[in-house]
Amino acid sequence: MTHTPPDQHSTPTPAELREQIEHTRRELGETVQALADKTDVKARAQQKAGRLKEQAAVTAGELKAQAVKASSQVQDKLPGPVKEKAAQAAGQARAATAQVGRMWEEKAPEPLRQQVARSVQLTREHRAVLLLAAAGVTVLWLAGRRRKG
Repeated sequence: MTHTPPDQHSTPTPAELREQIEHTRRELGETVQALADKTDVKARAQQKAGRLKEQAAVTAGELKAQAVKASSQVQDKLPGPVKEKAAQAAGQARAATAQVGRMWEEKAPEPLRQQVARSVQLTREHRAVLLLAAAGVTVLWLAGRRRKG
């Protein structure tokens, strides 16, 4: 439907008037919807947060891939005795951690243990947010290093 303006000397027909009214109504509806979209701050913030979350996930994936690659390269270059010592050290660290955990259970006051347990639970519940924040800090840190170098 093309909108043709009537001649200056002719009177529009009822069908032409209805078409003009419908065209104006559609344009007005589209304009109102566009304005409503611009004023919906919550929806715009959610969209931006979604985009940032996607970007952070992509960046985190890239960083993880780079870390895995670098770790693999380093492990490939390590001699056998160094790998054995690293495995021993890791075992000793696990044993020491377990021992500290047992001591904590035996000697820490109950209110403090409860508070720590709540903190651990909150951390587990909000792991995604913490990971995104860590990824963001890492990206900023890497960007800062690139600018300096």
